[in-house]
Amino acid sequence: MKKTLFLVMDMMNDLVAEDGFNAQTYGVEVKERGVLDSTKAAIAAARSAGALIGYVRVGFSSDYREAPEASPIFSGARKNGIFQLGTWGTEVHASIAPEPQDFDIVKHRVSPFYATSLEAILRATKVERIVMCGVSTNGVVHSGAREAHDRDYEVVILEDCCAGVTPDEHMHAIACLGRYGQIVASTEFDWAA
Repeated sequence: MKKTLFLVMDMMNDLVAEDGFNAQTYGVEVKERGVLDSTKAAIAAARSAGALIGYVRVGFSSDYREAPEASPIFSGARKNGIFQLGTWGTEVHASIAPEPQDFDIVKHRVSPFYATSLEAILRATKVERIVMCGVSTNGVVHSGAREAHDRDYEVVILEDCCAGVTPDEHMHAIACLGRYGQIVASTEFDWAA
């Protein structure tokens, strides 16, 4: 098996929980697409094959000192009081909760690479392939796939473990991502390859 890291990105309560801040947007798509169940099964398959697991979470200090005021995305977090580290909202959804040996990668921007520990983790563990999923498809998944590609990693995106704020947003993002990696259903991916 290629040395693989499975990145589960931004699957936090503020974004994916049925009673989270974005329950009426991302929460609806996550539920309708069965993203949490598919991701739970994919995590189990990855663990069984010996892949490393990393959870990426977006979060800020309580005073939002890391959040850029000019950002259309993160100024909304500040205004609505979401994505605060140390709160229920930035915890990974309980149905796919991390285990002690998993990596916790906190980010302050859209990209899972920018100013995070991800690059050091990848180098230290000699990862060759990054399998990824997350919310949103056109946000963290898109930027993560592009950057992983440009850093010469093999990229695999588990399509059924991703969601956008709308079905169209997800579909258009997936259509673009095929240039940067392999798009597969989680049930079809061979973790042992």
